Amino acid sequence: MSVVKREVIESVEALNRAYVDALDRAELKNWVACFSDVPDAAYYCISAESVRRGLAVPLMCDDCRARIDDRVTFIEKVWAGTYEPYRTRHFTQLIDISHTDDQHYRSVFHFSIYVSAEGAGTEILTSGRYEDLIVVDETSALFHERRAIYDADVLPRYIVYPF
Repeated sequence: MSVVKREVIESVEALNRAYVDALDRAELKNWVACFSDVPDAAYYCISAESVRRGLAVPLMCDDCRARIDDRVTFIEKVWAGTYEPYRTRHFTQLIDISHTDDQHYRSVFHFSIYVSAEGAGTEILTSGRYEDLIVVDETSALFHERRAIYDADVLPRYIVYPF
C-alpha cells in the first residue's frame, strides 16, 4: 500500500462499508448515493476470465451515471416480481490504495459474497476484487468508477443486484 493519509484511507473504507451495507440491506438508493454525480460515473461487474482474455463482456455495464440510476428503476419497478428474491452478505478487505491526482485515488478491495435465497440455505455466490477510482474531498469519498471483477466462471444463480 502506498503512503496515503489516514483520513483518506478512513474515507475510502467508510465508502466501501456504505456500499456493501446498501447492497446487503437491498437499499438501492443508498447504493446509488455511493457514486459521484458526474455524468461518466460508472459501475461494471465482469468475470475475471473476461478480464484475462481481454473481452469487454460484463455481466453488468452501467457506463454512465444515468445507467446507474436506471439499474435501480429496473430492479425496483421493471423487474419487480420476475426474479427469485435473495439476500447477500458482503465481506471485504482493503488491499491497496494509491493517490492518482488532485482528488482521485485508486483502491483495490478483495470481496466474498454469500447469498441466501428465501426458504433456502446460504452459499457462496462468488469472490473477487473491486478496482475503484474514488473522488475524495474534505467531507466525503465517492466512486467515480467501481469494477467488480468476480472469480467464478459460472455463478450459482440468476443475478439482479450489483456486487
